Amino acid sequence: MRLGLNIGFVFGGDDHQDHLRLVKEAEQLGFSVTWAAEAYGSDAATLLTWIAAQTTTIDVGAAVFQIPARTPAMTAMTAATLDQLSGGRFRLGLGVSGPQVSEGWHGVRFSQPLLRTREYVAIVNSALRRETVAYEGKHFTLPLPDGPGKALKLSIRPLRNHVPIYLAAVGPKNLELAGEIADGWLGILNDPAYLGEQLNHIKTGRAIRQEGLDGFDVVASVPVMTGDDLQAAADPIRGYAALYIGGMGSREKNFYNALAVRMGYTAEAKVIQDLYLAKQHREAMAAVPYGFIDSISLLGSKERMAEKLTAYAEAGATTVSVTPFASTLEQRIADLRTVAEALDLAGVGTGDQH
Repeated sequence: MRLGLNIGFVFGGDDHQDHLRLVKEAEQLGFSVTWAAEAYGSDAATLLTWIAAQTTTIDVGAAVFQIPARTPAMTAMTAATLDQLSGGRFRLGLGVSGPQVSEGWHGVRFSQPLLRTREYVAIVNSALRRETVAYEGKHFTLPLPDGPGKALKLSIRPLRNHVPIYLAAVGPKNLELAGEIADGWLGILNDPAYLGEQLNHIKTGRAIRQEGLDGFDVVASVPVMTGDDLQAAADPIRGYAALYIGGMGSREKNFYNALAVRMGYTAEAKVIQDLYLAKQHREAMAAVPYGFIDSISLLGSKERMAEKLTAYAEAGATTVSVTPFASTLEQRIADLRTVAEALDLAGVGTGDQH
């Protein structure tokens, strides 16, 4: 099992320099990849390019490029360019986002997300293979049939023959799709006790292409907080959990709330969502059960984290990508070191993190 680092977004001020210091520390510790996100603020491509220019060994990954934000051709162009400039260290994570961002920010209808993703990935792969791209689907048609456009070939070569594609997937059908058409899965709110259920859906997709999970990267996204008081260590993660369960989507369509329900937190998920949508954010945070936070996080001592990393490895995770939640950069760096030591203690690392 390998380690990754989630750096999220750039919010302003000097936080991009903090991101860079964290990434450089992760690189020194042998982490395999750092992931950047985007919503409706900083974009992932610019941040990853900036980081790739100042690192040498750690991979840079999009977690994720939003499918409604770019045409598939533009994504292929960006992926090929990043792969070239990074020396073959780019990983392309994709996701459909949610209806609020897709329709409210990008002006793209959130319809048939599974089919849209399937078509999108097919075009991206075709372009990255440097084929002359012609595609006729329900959501994408290249070239348009009633104008002067012609089928084109990507004029830049990615450094590698294949840029790995990851899907951010939450629901069962999307997990199956990830197994079928992607090289890896970007998970979230990952409890090792529930990971097997999710991997069963991914295996269904892998079976369609007559392959197993060998070579498929199962990326568990995991908050991390060290500390002797476990309840206190869990508290900084409450806002993150409440946001996803309660506020990441509408009452009718929140994929993360539905995930919490599938994980066995039906009543709690409803309470968190009711409070969050009523703008009672502190109360929503307080309503997140400690047991839920503990199940999806690395909390406490190095020894306790080693036990949890062993559980992730045994459940099928091939990468644990951590998000440090400490309030200071110095403590976040220290927590990365603790995670690296915990992996060594657990004895479930690959040896070669790349």
